Amino acid sequence: MNGRALVLFSGGQDSTTCLAWALQHHAHVETIGFDYGQRHAVEMQCRETVLAELRRLYPAWGPKLGPDHRLDLALLGQISDTALTQARAIELQQGGLPNTFVPGRNLLFFGFAAAVAYRRGLEVLVGGMCETDYSGYPDCRDNTLKALQVALSLGLAAPMVVQTPLMWLDKAATWRLAETLGGTALVDLIREHTHTCYLGDRGLSHAWGRGCGTCPACALRLAGYAAYRAGPDGPAAATVAATPG
Repeated sequence: MNGRALVLFSGGQDSTTCLAWALQHHAHVETIGFDYGQRHAVEMQCRETVLAELRRLYPAWGPKLGPDHRLDLALLGQISDTALTQARAIELQQGGLPNTFVPGRNLLFFGFAAAVAYRRGLEVLVGGMCETDYSGYPDCRDNTLKALQVALSLGLAAPMVVQTPLMWLDKAATWRLAETLGGTALVDLIREHTHTCYLGDRGLSHAWGRGCGTCPACALRLAGYAAYRAGPDGPAAATVAATPG
């Protein structure tokens, strides 16, 4: 274990898995979240629950889990004309990108995270970006983040390492990684307390968690969970039917 890390933590499945990964691999871990006017702002509440549950369930991780930082980036929501920041139907745009793409979001997130990390004496930034099961967002690509790592380190005149543990994992493998890191307790925590749904729906309970069950984020999480349950390295298959709760 080494390093002092800052995890970009949204309160979703991927960032929660990355937080567990960081706690396993680094001596000190802090978290940062961004309130940018997202429709699924309920994720900001889920963050607090997840952090509390991690401290409760994993005594070895608790002492390594430092302060949580929450930044108001409302301006990003004001300048973004997207289905994540406005009540619009989710659809593909010209060029193939879904209109859930918030231009510059991850670039800004990492920039602000790096500024906080620099002030806090943290040299590693951990994000849940993935180029395997994703919507094609260009700011989630490995090359983008490698270039960003160079730019941040040069701009701060200090090494700033960007780590993306999920970059080459599909959603089923992400579920398996969570189980490897924290057992079924972490899988259950992710299922019950994290938030992925783009519409901010927490009213329906599924085997894979809570959400509308139909938006692209829910569909991806559902498919990944089903593959994880049915796969040779996962537990026996389970129903994914939705129930109110």
